[in-house]
Amino acid sequence: MKGGGIENPAFDTPSSDFGQRYPTGPTGAGAGAAAPAGPGPCPEEGPCGWGPCAPRALQFCNNSEGYLAAYSLLAVFQGIVVNGLINISISTIEKRYELNSSLTGLISASYDVSFCLLSLFVSYLGERGHKPRWLAFSAFMLGLGSLVFSLPHFSSGKYQYGGKIEDTCQTAETTFANATCSASTNSPLRKYLYVFILGQLLLGVGGTPLYTLGTSFIDDSVPKHKSSLYIGVGYAMSLLGPAIGYVLGGQLLQVYIDIQIPKRQDTTYTKVDQDDPRWLGAWWIGFLACFFAIWLLIIPFSCFPKHLPGTAKIQAEKIPETHDDGGQALVQTNDIGQSFKDFPMALLILLRNPVLMSLIVASSSEALVATGFATFLPKFIENQFGKSSSFSATLGGLVLIPGAALGQVISGVLVSKRKMDCKGIIKFMIGTCSVALILNTVFLFAKCGNEPFAGVSETYNGTGTLYNLTAPCNVNCRCLRSVYYPVCGSDEVQYFSPCFAGCASYLFNNMKKTYHNCSCIGKSKRGNGLEDFRYEAIPGKCPTQCKFLPLFLTFFFFAVVFTFMATTPTTVAILRCVPDKQRSFALGVQLLFLRLLGTIPGPILFGVAIDNSCTLWDIDECETKGACWVYDNERMAYLLMGISAACKIITIIFVVMAVYFYKPPPLTKALRRKTSEKISAIHT
Repeated sequence: MKGGGIENPAFDTPSSDFGQRYPTGPTGAGAGAAAPAGPGPCPEEGPCGWGPCAPRALQFCNNSEGYLAAYSLLAVFQGIVVNGLINISISTIEKRYELNSSLTGLISASYDVSFCLLSLFVSYLGERGHKPRWLAFSAFMLGLGSLVFSLPHFSSGKYQYGGKIEDTCQTAETTFANATCSASTNSPLRKYLYVFILGQLLLGVGGTPLYTLGTSFIDDSVPKHKSSLYIGVGYAMSLLGPAIGYVLGGQLLQVYIDIQIPKRQDTTYTKVDQDDPRWLGAWWIGFLACFFAIWLLIIPFSCFPKHLPGTAKIQAEKIPETHDDGGQALVQTNDIGQSFKDFPMALLILLRNPVLMSLIVASSSEALVATGFATFLPKFIENQFGKSSSFSATLGGLVLIPGAALGQVISGVLVSKRKMDCKGIIKFMIGTCSVALILNTVFLFAKCGNEPFAGVSETYNGTGTLYNLTAPCNVNCRCLRSVYYPVCGSDEVQYFSPCFAGCASYLFNNMKKTYHNCSCIGKSKRGNGLEDFRYEAIPGKCPTQCKFLPLFLTFFFFAVVFTFMATTPTTVAILRCVPDKQRSFALGVQLLFLRLLGTIPGPILFGVAIDNSCTLWDIDECETKGACWVYDNERMAYLLMGISAACKIITIIFVVMAVYFYKPPPLTKALRRKTSEKISAIHT
């Protein structure tokens, strides 16, 4: 093809006789132009295979459905690693390699940094390149990143878990080394921080082509009215990745980090189990398994042709809907995008497109809310409704993942069945965002107050002071504020830990741990004369009296559905409103702003809001401020509601602006005649 774009040897195939067997479709050089014989660029359309090796069985996958299956698998595995395994393993990595939360936050941010740096260049260079081979490169880098991320386990030696941490009241005569402040030294394990960052950077390199070039290739290969359906299915499948990653990672964390628990002869050491704070799970197994699985996907992507059979006809039948601001004519007249020197002009054309920029700001605002809730919804459920962290994470996943997937599939089907044009798609987004805004008011009426907490919301039976965990009943117990292990007393008051409840001993009744001889726990409130209570405290938070959890989950589920119903239409509208030769580049620009304005600041903003509602901070023996243990539930609900509502309103405003700015190209008789001539030339 004349002017075939950047000549990149890494993504061009050797010349073969496929140019004669599979003639190319119409190009910028004229309809019906065939590929030149001999050495030259890869043919436009061809069989599925590798050079002269094109097995007949592979041709059954040489279509949009076969590509969608491979694309979905790669998106699933990318989600498993980046949004599943890493998130669930980060606390284990903190403990194993002695990293603080700020350093692990740097690990998490490395993926977005890599993505931001590369998204514009990859989407620009790959627009006219061999997109399936770019995705083969994507699979290679994602697999390599997974492998690198697991390497610290194999070079850091066996895990030494040390002595047992006591959680009961220790008398002054008891030797308890953990109660003293010791300045932390630079551990040699911390050097593995750079290995984890390198792994995340490689994962970011691999993820960049997936949602830019991979998505635009779908739009290239299917009719316009089916594009939203295919993209919606691909995006929905990508959401399975985090769900599978959380389930898989959770199961692997139940396996000891070194597979076999070492046997010690020293009596000062006790064997660890999953209830022991020293327990660390086998976080690395999932990354190693994904490395092998992802690299297998290099095979199908490397065999797809540059364009699927029938692409030229599909492109000829499409009627342009590019926003009429002169950008399309400028791109075609000056042939923008042929070389890297055109990069500034190509970027300027997109940045001056008011419809595109309005949609980008709207999608970034939605992404801010989505990533914020994806990060902190389990914490919200845990604190509002008194559930355990694991159960809260499960509930959060059951709401977010199916809701997001359902929303994207529903919107893809509706846009496809109704055959909406670009302006109709944008108006559809206004409706879904407005409904999501109304449903977000669930935070106003489905919130809960705080349960009684000794030393925080009430005193220790009239002794001690508020916001002080130490009272006369536990002053000699030498308790650690860094060990948060809440227990519920028989007086229906929650205590920070068995130690702060003054519990001196514990027993196992029917495999359940119960605490006894608790000096801080008052008389049981059970009533009915049941004074022969068999325990004074049990592990866990006290059962909440709030019954709003089912109502909250129902409303929030539908809020997630309507929020994500705008995701697929946004992508389709962006592909429609820009010049044909800039579609991949437009997705790259969108994803850059999506991270800079959405996914990066989203968790930070939500985290600041949640910390602002804290009523009890972790202050260790060195007087170092750590995590928050107890929150003001009502304040947290109002703050999250405010952020969510503000972002929804911004989204609606900019979507309305996109409708206002959009000017469809004039559908003249000449344009209809030109489209008809293209189709006739292809048939000929």
